[in-house]
Amino acid sequence: MAILELEHITKNYPGVVALDDVSLSFEPGEIHSIMGENGAGKSTLIKIVAGAIEASSGKVIINGESFDKLTPALAKQHGIGVIYQEFNVVPSMNIAENIFLGDKTGNAISPDFKKMHKEAARLMESLGVHIDSHRMVGDLSTAQQQLVEIAKAISKNCKVLIMDEPSAAIAVAEVENMLRIVRQLKEQGVTIIYISHRMDEVFEISDRVSILRDGRYVATKKIHEVSRQDLINMMVGRELTESFPSRNVTLGENVLEVRNLTGNGDFNINLHLRKGEILGLAGLVGAGRTELAKMLFGDVRPASGEILVKGNPVHFRDTSDAIEAGIGLIPEDRKREGAFLEYSIQWNIPSMSLRRISKATVVDQKEADRLADEYVEKLSIKTPTVKQLVKNLSGGNQQKVVVAKVLAAQTEILIFDEPTRGIDVGAKQEIYHLMNNLVEQGMSIIMISSEMEELLGMSDRVMVLYEGRITGELSRDEFSQSRVLELASGLQ
Repeated sequence: MAILELEHITKNYPGVVALDDVSLSFEPGEIHSIMGENGAGKSTLIKIVAGAIEASSGKVIINGESFDKLTPALAKQHGIGVIYQEFNVVPSMNIAENIFLGDKTGNAISPDFKKMHKEAARLMESLGVHIDSHRMVGDLSTAQQQLVEIAKAISKNCKVLIMDEPSAAIAVAEVENMLRIVRQLKEQGVTIIYISHRMDEVFEISDRVSILRDGRYVATKKIHEVSRQDLINMMVGRELTESFPSRNVTLGENVLEVRNLTGNGDFNINLHLRKGEILGLAGLVGAGRTELAKMLFGDVRPASGEILVKGNPVHFRDTSDAIEAGIGLIPEDRKREGAFLEYSIQWNIPSMSLRRISKATVVDQKEADRLADEYVEKLSIKTPTVKQLVKNLSGGNQQKVVVAKVLAAQTEILIFDEPTRGIDVGAKQEIYHLMNNLVEQGMSIIMISSEMEELLGMSDRVMVLYEGRITGELSRDEFSQSRVLELASGLQ
């Protein structure tokens, strides 16, 4: 008997059908992946199972018991656990307090902290993790916080654990440990519902995979019965045969030079960027790539060294100076640093251009609206109206809004930090085509990416950082995954 069944689940929002008559079943002790483009309905589906939102129609059946409506408490009571992409931890509390938050330990007046820490240590030990349960969660790495979330779920006798993009925010080296724990939970009889855009992980750990497209169920397949191309075709409803689109660009003169730049954890960085070029920056998490981007964008002042834009030395007091010089940053975390999610597209796109389109302190609203309309059209941002809130867009379209905001500020040197993180395969193609179009128009791009295929598929050159220093530079004819990994590990 299936441990969890979804029967004819439909969810309607005003003007939008987020889920349309979706039926799925999950077996005890299986790893069942769910894939689909952003906007396919994956997040809506898991929130219904978790009791966070109510379906418009349909039933959730847990161990044979049928529910028309679930609450979060009822879902937990029946063994449903969820680890969302944005963790639900309290940084100011320690590991044990986070794991047992809301549980009764001891009496109503005095919690039994000794018992709490002993049980927390046992849970972490069962996951093969050795971290002091007294440590504050705010001091932990992202991967360690994720382990606390997993321990919290299994402390509630979780029978079905839903993991939403579990590898999106953790380093490559930490992913294997997370997958080991997922396999371990499967061996203990826990059903894992694994939501991911990463094909390699899906093929490595899944027993079955289900595809959603545009809110509708497409198919469920045993993982050994399908290929990567099969899954892509089912997700997008069309064939995507060109992973990395070709471009025809003649590289021009240097538009950016960095000489002996030191600061923000980086040391003696020397690099150049040519007009029309995509320069890839490789390295493991913590290698200093984002730290370098922040110095180039004026977010952090370097301790020493020199930055030249079109041959002229520049000294940025802040990011406004960098924008004035023609440098724009599309940050890694578009939700926290890239876009104002609670505001409209119409408000977001001109937000970096206010100094240019204002007279005294008054914004030229007509020009602001014109910029929004222009870049929605130029970048093919999919939205019913420019008044749509950015938080209601798919991940790929949110990324386009951030790019539009930077382009509207008349920048010519763009730094893309993890340009396709957390977006689906179809949206990735759109971002790649957009990047190609930009360099064909004479712009230049520095691309930071942790995805090896993307890095080698899109870059003209690759520079590799290790512990804040450049360990090597590779031209296109020298590209190889093994060589990048050697340099990223500090091997010369």
